[in-house]
Amino acid sequence: MKDYVLREYVGLEEVVGPIFVIRNIHNIGYNELVEVVDEDGNLRLGITLEVGKGYAVVEVLKGTSGMSFKNCRVRFKEKPLLIGVSDDLLGRVFDGIGNPLDGMPKPFYEEQVDINGRAINPTSRDYPRNIIETGISAIDVMNTLVRGQKLPIFSGSGLPHDLIGTQIARQAQVKGEGFCVVFVAMGVKYDTARYFIRSFEESGVLERVCMFLSLADSPSIERLFTPRLALSCAEFLAFKKNRHVLVIMSDMSNYCEALREVSTIRGEIPARKGYPGYLYSDLASLYERAGMLKGVNGSITQLPILTMPNDDITHPIPDLTGYITEGQIVLEREMFGRGIYPPIAGLPSLSRLMKDNIGEGMTRADHPALASQLFACYAKVKDTRSLAAIIGEEELTPLDHLYLKFGEDFERKFLCQDYYERRTLEEGLDLGWEVISLLPKDELTRIKEEYLNEFYKPKK
Repeated sequence: MKDYVLREYVGLEEVVGPIFVIRNIHNIGYNELVEVVDEDGNLRLGITLEVGKGYAVVEVLKGTSGMSFKNCRVRFKEKPLLIGVSDDLLGRVFDGIGNPLDGMPKPFYEEQVDINGRAINPTSRDYPRNIIETGISAIDVMNTLVRGQKLPIFSGSGLPHDLIGTQIARQAQVKGEGFCVVFVAMGVKYDTARYFIRSFEESGVLERVCMFLSLADSPSIERLFTPRLALSCAEFLAFKKNRHVLVIMSDMSNYCEALREVSTIRGEIPARKGYPGYLYSDLASLYERAGMLKGVNGSITQLPILTMPNDDITHPIPDLTGYITEGQIVLEREMFGRGIYPPIAGLPSLSRLMKDNIGEGMTRADHPALASQLFACYAKVKDTRSLAAIIGEEELTPLDHLYLKFGEDFERKFLCQDYYERRTLEEGLDLGWEVISLLPKDELTRIKEEYLNEFYKPKK
């Protein structure tokens, strides 16, 4: 190790929130790890945000509260923030910067990797293929999740996105072996974090789950590093250990709020709603770490969860996320108010990679036609309900009443399922045929006659 790595500087130029400026130093690198020792001898870690000739802007992970301008000692480590990775990470619970929270010692590490990861060469990417069964019919049948896909959940304040996230983590399955989950929570309350841990422990799946929990009382700056730590762990498990990794990240809105806070402290010119202009590229640096590589059996699938402020899907966070990812699962507040769980909206939700990964030889031959027909008929239900609100149900035709009955059964029987109920894809498809059979055969124009003859069972 070179001598200048251990060079120590005393005194700060300026401190603003979790950020400080130091001058009259040797030239250092961007994203470099920094050690800060305060007057009481407590060690804090930091990362360089901005560097120039003889100066650096550093953000401190545990904040700058109690630090002295004159007496702080600063050491630059000439390396980025690293995380140790191995199979031993599975079954463990860590905080937002990778320290164990489960009372056990640090696990054995096979190697240390840069948390910022490396961009996947587009020519090395393999097209996402083969589905992940979540056990939720609204997703498996209508918005199928594919290995290597980025499929966010758009939620709102008070909606059960945390329940859905843990349910998917408990129930998700893929064909073959080597499936695991990396669960990331950012800015969550203590009771919510305890619920996550308890849910995985009681269901017996904790041994295949690696958890990173950044609590609400932790410095908000920590949330910027938590997903990167988790994704570095996922990359090792997927591309070095050939595992199929599902990464669930909640709540990305808290991540973006932390990013806006740092941007404001740095005095950067804000863009839409005060978020920095580089919000799109920053989110892409996380989302684009999902995928499959040619010649590698493993995969990383991302299920980011975000709460839309005021349920506004045009807000910058869901808007930019939708540009980067391959579809979205949208939760509907009106359905949740009627007691439907999971309240997954039938029309705005979609999976753009679904069409290439369902059908004969992949799921079931009738799957594409049935999903398309359910979507079309539910769209007709929405139109019929709007018409009924104007002219009254008594003025509707008998066929319209059949559609209203189908809509009620579709929501209450097909979309709605208990939190502890895991439906196989076969069961979901059969249930879809059960509710679609309420409608006359000549209304099912998107399904081949051979499938109708086999699965259609009209109600008497």
